[in-house]
Amino acid sequence: MGSSIKIHHRACNLCEAICGLEITVENERITSIKGDKNDPLSKGHICPKAVALQDIYNDPDRLKQPVKKTKDGWQQISWEQAFDEVISAIKSTQKNYGNDAVAIYQGNPTVHNMEAMLYGPSFYRSLRTSNHYSATSVDQLPEQLVSLKMFGHSLMIPLADLDRTDFIIIIGANPVVSNGSMMTAPGVKKRLKSIQQRGGKVVVIDPRKTETAKMADQHLFITPGTDALLLLAMLQVVYDEKLGTLGSVADFVKNFEDIESLVKQYTPESVEKITGIEASHIRQLVRDFCGTPKATCYGRIGVSTHEFGTLTQWLIVVFNIITGKLDIEGGMMFSKPAIDVMKKRSAKSKGFADKHTRVSGLPNFSGEFPVAALAEEIMTEGSGQIKTLITHAGNPILSTPNGRQLESAFKSLDFMASIDFYINETTHLANIILPPLSILERPHYDLVFHSLAIQNTTTFSEPVFKAPKNTRSTADIYLELIWRFNTKDSYSKLMGWIKKIVVQKLGSEWIINRMLKRGFYGKSHGLTINKLKNNPSGIDLGALKPSLPKRLFTEDKKIDLAPEIFIEDMKRLENFISRTESQKNSAFDFLLIGRRDPRTNNSWLHNSHRMVKGKNRCTVLIHPEDAEKISITDGDEVVVQSRVGKLNIIASITDEMMPGVISIPHGWGHENPNIELSIAKDHVGVNVNLLTDEKFIDQCSGNAALNGVPVAVTAFKKSPNKKKNKTIDTMQKDLFE
Repeated sequence: MGSSIKIHHRACNLCEAICGLEITVENERITSIKGDKNDPLSKGHICPKAVALQDIYNDPDRLKQPVKKTKDGWQQISWEQAFDEVISAIKSTQKNYGNDAVAIYQGNPTVHNMEAMLYGPSFYRSLRTSNHYSATSVDQLPEQLVSLKMFGHSLMIPLADLDRTDFIIIIGANPVVSNGSMMTAPGVKKRLKSIQQRGGKVVVIDPRKTETAKMADQHLFITPGTDALLLLAMLQVVYDEKLGTLGSVADFVKNFEDIESLVKQYTPESVEKITGIEASHIRQLVRDFCGTPKATCYGRIGVSTHEFGTLTQWLIVVFNIITGKLDIEGGMMFSKPAIDVMKKRSAKSKGFADKHTRVSGLPNFSGEFPVAALAEEIMTEGSGQIKTLITHAGNPILSTPNGRQLESAFKSLDFMASIDFYINETTHLANIILPPLSILERPHYDLVFHSLAIQNTTTFSEPVFKAPKNTRSTADIYLELIWRFNTKDSYSKLMGWIKKIVVQKLGSEWIINRMLKRGFYGKSHGLTINKLKNNPSGIDLGALKPSLPKRLFTEDKKIDLAPEIFIEDMKRLENFISRTESQKNSAFDFLLIGRRDPRTNNSWLHNSHRMVKGKNRCTVLIHPEDAEKISITDGDEVVVQSRVGKLNIIASITDEMMPGVISIPHGWGHENPNIELSIAKDHVGVNVNLLTDEKFIDQCSGNAALNGVPVAVTAFKKSPNKKKNKTIDTMQKDLFE
């Protein structure tokens, strides 16, 4: 019998880059995954993570049927039983304690899942709970808040026009590894090299000499958490040396004068000591930037996730605006996607601070509370205390602050259900797990990251493999939960069932087809789902174009340079300066930052052998001068301690770190004996979020501050009577007892 070979074209949706793939399948087995050279956005680029798609699909640890925790361990149950018990627990909790006693947590993969984006919100709305949490508040919340306040919508994110710029300043970002974050740009390294080849310049400002910094024309070390002060000084130079111009947006920008008075005192000389960047370098950087017609300044997760993340992201946008770099080719621009997910807000909704958490009073954003407050909202008694938790595709114990506390909180819940296909550090605490189909078994249209892409393109991906019998898609799971939860009597049960069946029959493709037809290119390009299926590599819709003020969502169609909330937060920054001076002799004399590896972006990929093989990548990076001070050599074990916890980790000594700063990657820490990730268990690493502090946040937005965390670092002193433990100490073991 002859072999069957088929080539599938698909966008990889493991991360934001949405690279086009060419997947060869022979007799239902993947034999090759390559970059699709015909994809108009990625143009053949592929990163190491893409091949992990087949590892996830083939993973024997991946769940395919619902499981329930019993005294004898996990037991496979029917879908009917699983849905019944989940809905029964939710209804019982809300009947006894109120709607807010049920909480939702959505992990990062949610936004990469078309069906979760289409159907999940309907289920969560039906619960009528205020307790929504997600990975947003350990990531990009500051950027979205800035966009909301300045442009009128949280998804109006200005994008660096990489392919046409001649000068880029990159602050706190490592796009060579991330392929652009909140800036979908696959093959960033090649794009940055093209800037240099056409005579342009790439400048990186970061506490670590990252992979991006190593290829840049200039790298400047900066003390973590001081980026806002640097930007204030840069703005001061613009005003002082009269280098500013509002350019094409001059007619619809307001409060220009407020910025000038705000930055007046922040000269480069006044911030050079605290930032670690010489005043002369700051001045020259601004002059070079302003002297280049096509230039852009971009900042990302390193500056979003520290205690002044919102101020920093605001000042980055302000810097681009007052130097005339907004809404021009080669500057910061806005996308025009085939499906526009941005809608005008209801007049009743502010989008921010509509409500506050009951314990710490942190503001909500776009209907979500900051995840830093989740543990205390579970553990603090009283009206509104969380009793039941539903998680989707998240592992917050490894990815959110103070994982030790969060684990304890999850253990105290009355009930927990997880929509996930792994038993990991978080889901092992669930009562029931509902596993959706794997990535390659479901269709995909990227609803979010086409909106953040540096080139307007559109792509629809059909499933590579047919779903096995008795499995459920993400859409099936949510539609079933919606129907069962909203059933109040026999009539509503019947009508709800009919609606569910109709929606399932129409399917996701019908919804996407309608959205395409109603989008910007529906008529001009005749976009339909069938047209995309006939062009599986995607369709190029053109380069970014100037779009203001038409695209603004503000009521007056103006950009507010100085929103009151940001001006008010400047007082906190001023207090930070004096606080920094007074804490010079603090016991926590190092600052912790994170880092990302090219082969991983979440804990899923740690169960792929090809993603974790080779040298240990979960080490702490320490500068040679610091290593000498604490008397360690490369490969030694050190103890890192913060206010909330401590851990043991192997040191890698390198001059790529700024003195006084250490770096530990996130997403590791797989020593829990209750997880069922066979490969990850052999590549344990440490959970850096045993060190991050749920009280150390950006007070303006509520976003977690995962960078710039004060820590102490000491050499590990091995007890003569105990074996050396290279991964965990007694405190970490307590987590699992």
